[in-house]
Amino acid sequence: MNSRPVGLVFPGQGTQRQGMGEPWRSTPSWDITDVVSRATGEDLAELLLHTSSEELRRTDLAQLTVFTVAVMAHAEAVRRGALTGITAAYAGHSLGEYAALTASGALSLPDAAALVAARGRAMRDAAEQREGTMGVLVRAPLADVQQLVDAVRESGAPVWVANINGPGQIVVSGSPEAIERISEEASSIGARMIRLQVGGAFHSPYMTPAAEALCIALKNTAFAPRHEPVVANVDAEPYSGDGDWVELGTRQLTSPVLWEQSVHTLTGRLGCRRLIEFGHGRTLAGLIRRIVPETEVVSVDSPDALDQLQP
Repeated sequence: MNSRPVGLVFPGQGTQRQGMGEPWRSTPSWDITDVVSRATGEDLAELLLHTSSEELRRTDLAQLTVFTVAVMAHAEAVRRGALTGITAAYAGHSLGEYAALTASGALSLPDAAALVAARGRAMRDAAEQREGTMGVLVRAPLADVQQLVDAVRESGAPVWVANINGPGQIVVSGSPEAIERISEEASSIGARMIRLQVGGAFHSPYMTPAAEALCIALKNTAFAPRHEPVVANVDAEPYSGDGDWVELGTRQLTSPVLWEQSVHTLTGRLGCRRLIEFGHGRTLAGLIRRIVPETEVVSVDSPDALDQLQP
């Protein structure tokens, strides 16, 4: 029996692709698409099998598809009894937090799907109200990035740190003009910028209208009084039912995602010796290997990958 504590992690928006559901189509867990479709009014089978990658860039559709594949992958692992060892905690990157809350027992699948749909619509609406974008600064320390961001914002161009993803990978969010300024000045801190193809300035004050709308949906949703620990994006702290997920989920939309710190919480304080990523792609695995290279990480992005979970 494998007794190593494991942590389960779930990716966020940006991993969506045309046909991303195809590997799971022949598994019993494909029925999850019906549950999510009923909860949201969207045809998840169509979105996951046939919708173009270009159309899936739409914020609300991207979030639903990424969420559905993540919970489907986890559900199939549970169904097959593929998870061995002690699951110590869960975490998700931005949108992935909702898959983590579902897998941990904090939210029912229909409730989580409805929240993801409400969140995606609110973020899309907020982005249409105020144009924004995002970019990744690579190869620069957080302190230098923060100093540059503060200087640009103080000059009148609104920009903020949005995601602290790992060593040398910091995402910034703000107006198109501010992101262009950051890009032009990135070399001054030894960095370069990669523009992100996103629909808005997420995890910044530009999302305040979305946070207000999501807060209402969160208040009308029942969270389990006790559940397995979930490490929250906004403070990298684990919560097992003692957390105010209305406040944490609302604040997440306008606050930085503390992913690097969250991974350290999983592997340090919570003792996870192995991290398992559930969902399409292997984005989080790449980040985790940079943050804690000594920790084993496995990506479950297809049913065949479930075989890797055996000790």
